[in-house]
Amino acid sequence: MDIRYYTIVPPPVLAPYVRFYWVLEGSVPPGTPYVYRSMADGCAELLFHYHNRFDELYADGSEAPSFTSGLHGPARKYSRFRVQNGFGIFGAYLYPFALQALLGIPAAEFSNRMVSLDELPGNEGRELEERILPAADNMQRARILSAFLEKKCLAAKNGPSAVTAAIRHIVHGGGAGIPIEKLASEYCLSLRQFERNFKQQAGFSPRLFARIIRFQSALAGRDTLPGKNLAQIALDCGYYDQSHFIHDFREFSGHHPRHYFYGAAEGTEWR
Repeated sequence: MDIRYYTIVPPPVLAPYVRFYWVLEGSVPPGTPYVYRSMADGCAELLFHYHNRFDELYADGSEAPSFTSGLHGPARKYSRFRVQNGFGIFGAYLYPFALQALLGIPAAEFSNRMVSLDELPGNEGRELEERILPAADNMQRARILSAFLEKKCLAAKNGPSAVTAAIRHIVHGGGAGIPIEKLASEYCLSLRQFERNFKQQAGFSPRLFARIIRFQSALAGRDTLPGKNLAQIALDCGYYDQSHFIHDFREFSGHHPRHYFYGAAEGTEWR
């Protein structure tokens, strides 16, 4: 099984909304299905399955085909997908507030949901899919999507706000050690107003969002693993103790962190 993952930097004008583009490709030997596990994440993604598509696996043992192209909103739970053949996915990793700014729909309406582009208002989603899927390569896909999103940026009615700045602050701070009350005060909002607006723009309350982002920073710790034990990883990511780390990790990934960091956890081949 050969799995390849890489990222593409979007144009600077999209930096306030798009963190990066990414590509996941793989060749799967006959009779050896590949299972991908999507972890909890505070950010959103636009996804385009340009070569085959996965089946989503549900907890009750059933399964159903995923969309060909769609939107994966901010998620507090993990999901599992399986493909029997080779595959190719092109994705755009978005700040959650980009959904409101570029698509006109608050992140709160997409949290814990996967929605086909066909279900979005108008025909734009279908037209975008028809251009991206048959593109010659992923650099061309990046150019097509960038042109689409740049038009959305120009048409956006509202620029960055105090809440979007706070969301970026949490994301780039790794979700650790940020008192929500202090954050609201820094951006000159009452706690109630801050929490209400934050949930609309991020999909979750500030505290839950920060927990998910902290978990994501822990996942990234796999890349710098040598010489670290679980307690050190937990401390590096701002957890109070190892038990809190294990609790959040199990909730957001379905794995015990020991199995994820030191075993052969499902869906980690691409890392």
